Amino acid sequence: MSSRGLLLFNFVTVITVIVTVSESRELIRPFNNTISAVYVFGDSTVDSGNNNYINTVFKANFPPYGTNFANHTPTGRFCDGRLVMDFMTSYVGVKENVPPYLDPTLSLDELMTGVCFASSGTGLDPLTAQLFDGVITVPKQLENFKEYKTNLEASIGKNRTKTLIKKAAFLISIGTNDIAVNYMSTPLRRLTYNITVYLQVLLQQLKQLIEGLREEGAQIIGLVGLPPIGCVPAVITLYSGQPIFGRPCVDTFSNIALDYNNKLQDMLKTMQKPNSILVYADIYQPLNDIVHNPSKYGFEKTNVGCCGTGLIEATFLCNSGSVLCSDPSKYVFFDAIHPTETTYRYLFESIRPTMDRFLKKLSQLM
Repeated sequence: MSSRGLLLFNFVTVITVIVTVSESRELIRPFNNTISAVYVFGDSTVDSGNNNYINTVFKANFPPYGTNFANHTPTGRFCDGRLVMDFMTSYVGVKENVPPYLDPTLSLDELMTGVCFASSGTGLDPLTAQLFDGVITVPKQLENFKEYKTNLEASIGKNRTKTLIKKAAFLISIGTNDIAVNYMSTPLRRLTYNITVYLQVLLQQLKQLIEGLREEGAQIIGLVGLPPIGCVPAVITLYSGQPIFGRPCVDTFSNIALDYNNKLQDMLKTMQKPNSILVYADIYQPLNDIVHNPSKYGFEKTNVGCCGTGLIEATFLCNSGSVLCSDPSKYVFFDAIHPTETTYRYLFESIRPTMDRFLKKLSQLM
């Protein structure tokens, strides 16, 4: 073999080894946890692309979404990259990212290690999904999980499916659309409920979802609280009274989110059961700190999104024709509603101690 041929052979060999090692890399499992899969329910904070497969305009499967995802792929995540759930799933050692349940190309292995049932634009209140062009309601997400379970039983058997679900982690992140869009931006619910009663209505819907998942075998469920909604760029634009200059957070919206979070934690305390885990994850305080102390985290822009003007653009208004900021990692928000991957990474780091406590407790129960 010539020296040139030998050099080419060695180069190809090295590349092959690198790719093989990369593809076969096993994720580390902290505290030797035995979590079998991760199942996700909720709205755009955790939707990995289910809206790609339904008849709605609320999608994110086009650039500039996915700019910093693997291969720069717009997956349907309302973000430039990964979401908190992806970081969490990778951290516990299950897999790198959580795919959408409605993706018809998923392998049995992908299905067995967990999927996402969430739908961008949805809420706990069924009316919220109707306002967002018929996205997937929470009852339908639960119905889809039951369908998933039935199909899995047909593939691997009932006993194996039961064990897999028992050891799986369930994640729920939802509620922002109910407050920011449904209650505060339309008169329909305000004509019927004051905000205190409406929050109880939302929590009752959430309780039904938790109980429904438990009936299907779920024993490990994490609930994500609401963010400081008043600091979302689109909310600032519409409700701060200072849409261009100044652009302060709208305390009215954020205070409602705080009240909801407190009531959620109180409800979870009443729902605890032996040999079952309900975990609350706070994202309000860490995101609020990021917004009010951006330089501590390396951010430069907190009250506008990276996409377009950053004032109102999201979903189809943030598209391939939009001007994009030069460095999304310097922005707290990617579009005018949803955080950047960098922000989501910080939020994951903020809740990791909670995850560690839960994983330690889990090792004692299982």
